[in-house]
Amino acid sequence: MSNLTQRIIFGVIGAVLLLGSVWYSAWTFALFFGLVQMRMLWEFYRMMREVGYKPAAMLGGGLSLVLFMGAAYLCAMPHYLNELHIGGASLGTLNPSSLTTGDEAVKDLVLRLGFSLVLLLPVILILREMAAWPRANQEFSPFSNVGVALLGLLYVSLPMSLLNVLAFTEAGYDYRRIFALLLLVWSSDIGAYAAGKTFGKHKLAPKISPGKTWEGAVGGFLLTLAMGWALGYLLPELSLTYRLVVAGVVAVFGPLGDLAESMLKRSVDIKDSGRIMPGHGGLLDRFDAFLFILPVLALLRLLLG
Repeated sequence: MSNLTQRIIFGVIGAVLLLGSVWYSAWTFALFFGLVQMRMLWEFYRMMREVGYKPAAMLGGGLSLVLFMGAAYLCAMPHYLNELHIGGASLGTLNPSSLTTGDEAVKDLVLRLGFSLVLLLPVILILREMAAWPRANQEFSPFSNVGVALLGLLYVSLPMSLLNVLAFTEAGYDYRRIFALLLLVWSSDIGAYAAGKTFGKHKLAPKISPGKTWEGAVGGFLLTLAMGWALGYLLPELSLTYRLVVAGVVAVFGPLGDLAESMLKRSVDIKDSGRIMPGHGGLLDRFDAFLFILPVLALLRLLLG
């Protein structure tokens, strides 16, 4: 198949899986993005191995999944006890008063385990390097492997876990907010591509990504703001000011996240982060904008509600 045909076929398949998982239930959302961010982390570690580092990929991947699912549980916990749904069909209402004590105990356990992992992770990674010392054909210090493993969790898994902060509100899981985020990111990409192809003359960051232009950045910004206004039909409870602020965050930090990943790929001389989607590269290529957007949006929600 031609590259265009591959892009269309696998793009449609990926979009169906993405949107279907987000829409169907909170559990399919958490499982889908939990696996997505674990694959993204694996792609990051793979790129680091290309230049000689040997991060603990299996340990890091397992911890990343625990981190994401733990965040999903903590964000969903205040709401999931009220009513159990599978595929939108109610299976009965639970009695919150009879489960409050157990619920708080599970929350306490999750927090304690998470805090314990944070404290012990550097120790575990250093012990791994001690057990493997000296490594053959590695010029770097063994502590470089520890740093790369931790960096992957901070760069990929922690920001992606913040997606749960946006997905769950006081009323429970709201797939519309994830749809809104996707529409804003896609608007930024489409606007930048169209404006860059049509008007692009001034390079935005030629040493990192020669194809990006200031004209494209402006086009992406304007289309994202327009989408922020249009999202009033999807999320009428959010004020126009709030939607435009969120759109501005996406329009500014999305391209920065893309540039950061482009710099990473250039530093290790790799064109695509992976090959899981023929014609589209890896998942890190597809969700790199999220890594800068999500921390800012999570902070925005913390400050403004």
